[in-house]
Amino acid sequence: MSLKFFDKLSQNFIELLNDKEDYNVIIYVENAEKSFTAHSNVLKYRSSYFRQELENIQPNENNIKIITKPSISSKICDTILKYIYGGIINLEKVETRFIFDLMLIANEFKLAELSNKLEAILIQDKASWLKTHFSLAYRTIFVKESFKDLENFCNDIVVKYPNLIFDSSDFTSLPESALISLIKRDDLQMKEVEIWDYIIKWGISQNPTLPKNPEDWIKENFLTLKTTLQQFLPHIRYFHITNIEIYDKVKPFKKILDKQLWEDINQHLVAPDRPTKSNILPARSVLVTELPPRTTEPFSTIISEDHAAEISSWIDRKTATYSTTNVPYKFELILCGTRDGFAPQTFWNICHGHAYTIVVAKVKGTDEIIGGYSPLTWDNSNIKDQWAETKDSFIFSLKNGNIQSSILSRVKVTKYAILNSCKKDQNIYGPYFGFGLKLFSKESNFNLDGLSSCDNNLDYYEKRIKTSDSFSIDNYEVFKVNRKS
Repeated sequence: MSLKFFDKLSQNFIELLNDKEDYNVIIYVENAEKSFTAHSNVLKYRSSYFRQELENIQPNENNIKIITKPSISSKICDTILKYIYGGIINLEKVETRFIFDLMLIANEFKLAELSNKLEAILIQDKASWLKTHFSLAYRTIFVKESFKDLENFCNDIVVKYPNLIFDSSDFTSLPESALISLIKRDDLQMKEVEIWDYIIKWGISQNPTLPKNPEDWIKENFLTLKTTLQQFLPHIRYFHITNIEIYDKVKPFKKILDKQLWEDINQHLVAPDRPTKSNILPARSVLVTELPPRTTEPFSTIISEDHAAEISSWIDRKTATYSTTNVPYKFELILCGTRDGFAPQTFWNICHGHAYTIVVAKVKGTDEIIGGYSPLTWDNSNIKDQWAETKDSFIFSLKNGNIQSSILSRVKVTKYAILNSCKKDQNIYGPYFGFGLKLFSKESNFNLDGLSSCDNNLDYYEKRIKTSDSFSIDNYEVFKVNRKS
């Protein structure tokens, strides 16, 4: 019989980690602003990375070995060390981005058990976050080339929803190897001419000294682009691009193609049945399957069916509230703070392009639920703050717990109904309903610094919806409101 007492063992090793007397390693993080003490024997037996690292470091005069990791946060370092010493990871109340970053560092430190487990958690429990932050996730894991399950997960999505990569704001920063892996796929669901356009866009962005107008290019400019795209060009299905698209899109850049290929393309346009010297790749296949709908997603963690009915009646300007069985709208959850994170930029990343949205927020430490409705499209592309005009937006406070009645406050000054913040301020400001309700955070986390506010200004909205000027939130959600067919 074997008796195992891992809990006590873990507790004792955590105590050893906290012992500041017998350490012989100091780890500096956050640009050397924070430090942690550790023991070389524990580190090297738990991680081959630390074994090699410590072997290459000479101790100082106090027989202490110094490890510097300037780009690692103190929170991640603390979590990693507690895992190394005690085998414990606490992921309660952490944002998904932290789990993702922790996985990357665990992989760097060759902690395969931890890295693999975090990878599985992301795939199984955080799929919505991965899809929302697809470009970041895909780009990062592809560079690492250590997360095969995540690569497969992402590839299965991107072939069906290529806009997640190609329409992302940071598309041109995608690594070459990642982009090549996409255009090689036979099941990439894009028109061939669109793939060509994006590849040209990517190639030009890698060479910022190229003249902006290709009509002004000289031979050397085309040679530069050809060299940049030499790994891409063989994977374009040229013979499945229409005649007019060849003329409008491909011909302006024909000088980056081999002479024989261009001749074969022209021959194929007028005599498609004649053999060519160039290899003709098959047309990309059209998929008929769809990703299964997310049936496990709750309607809301903040509002009830009764609340949805009340908000729906306000949208339609009804004097009587709809019954819960007669609500004419479907509330589609597109953002949840506890799922997707509380960074203001996350709001703009996810809600960009969405109109007819409801924002609801649970005020921390109270029963208060506040929110706003906008029929307008949220736009994250503005260089300057841009006010949007509507007479149909409103803000509200909902009946809940000790809150005895709901408050509806419609916009009064319609030209200041909704603010689309400029790009440089989107790390601070989130949804902004005139001067009646806004969510903003200097710490870039609505859940932390309590700077969300309702301005005491009745010139812009009919009624004040909250008694305090600023507050932090436990959670917030954004719904796309669609009328039922």
